[in-house]
Amino acid sequence: MRGKPTDSDIEVTRMGGNARVRVAIISDTHGQLDPRIADAAARHDCVVHAGDVGGEGVLKALRPKRSIVVAVRGNNDVTSKWPASERPALDRLPSAAIFHLPGGIIAVVHGHLAGRPGTRHERLRAYFPEARMVVFGHSHRRCVDRGARPWVVNPGAAGRARAYGGPGLLSLTATAARWSLRSMVYDRL
Repeated sequence: MRGKPTDSDIEVTRMGGNARVRVAIISDTHGQLDPRIADAAARHDCVVHAGDVGGEGVLKALRPKRSIVVAVRGNNDVTSKWPASERPALDRLPSAAIFHLPGGIIAVVHGHLAGRPGTRHERLRAYFPEARMVVFGHSHRRCVDRGARPWVVNPGAAGRARAYGGPGLLSLTATAARWSLRSMVYDRL
């Protein structure tokens, strides 16, 4: 599938009535979650994974405080790259997700659905105009674009494959009044 996800491709998750929520935002693990990322994720209320998960083991290793993991399918999340025994977990991954938080919505999609890098941010904003932030993966390159609404962010790779500058995540603190982002990057192992 290319282009804007249809309603049937989007999974919707709502965070309960919390005044403050901390979200670990990761992507592009390709089956190998850096253990420091797993430790950091455990200190957050929930996790968003923007695709190229690479296997059910990555999803099981993510243990946020509230046990909420919102993950989408990337271009490498295909049956030929996942063990056959993990096919049910792969089949449950949607193409896109909408995550309701205090103060707004996060839209999550893997970047390969939004075309070429030069127009990707513009397209993602057009695909999800109701969002406060759009999270995407695919490029393995960390970026935080707050130049327009919705914000468009990529946490970079959280595994070993092409973790430019080292594996990392974005940490979002969301309240009804304010959202703040912090980048957490680790040296390569």
